[in-house]
Amino acid sequence: MRIMKALVVFDSNFGNTRLIAENIVKQLGKGTELVSAQGFKNSNLTGVKLLVVGSPINEWNPTEHTKKFLSLLKKGQLKGIKAAAFDTRVRLFGGNAAKKIAEALQNAGAEIIVAPQGFYVTGEDGPLADGEIDRSSGWVKQIKKAFKGLPTD
Repeated sequence: MRIMKALVVFDSNFGNTRLIAENIVKQLGKGTELVSAQGFKNSNLTGVKLLVVGSPINEWNPTEHTKKFLSLLKKGQLKGIKAAAFDTRVRLFGGNAAKKIAEALQNAGAEIIVAPQGFYVTGEDGPLADGEIDRSSGWVKQIKKAFKGLPTD
């Protein structure tokens, strides 16, 4: 069986976004790689069919590292790649980094296959709110359903 390559790119200030990203990698399974936004190189996209990008919300936006990663993507570079975006956020504050990430991925040619998703932390530096890891697993099931190249269990 041919293994589809998926890439999860993330930035994390206090480890909460990393925990969600690691769970996404685990749920997507074989053929999925994890790379930090700081460590991203365009060569990481070689063979990628699915790209998932996540960031904490920082002043109502993705982090600077995430914005820098997104700025490296050229128009049309992600053509043929399915994508999804998420963020980690505090309930009390506004902002939607996931939506901004999804728009940047779409502008680079990716097809967004599920709605951008926010996962909640209990305070500015966390920890993740109860049930958010499980909720991220449910989101990955939506991704698998929308992306025909992944097993849905």
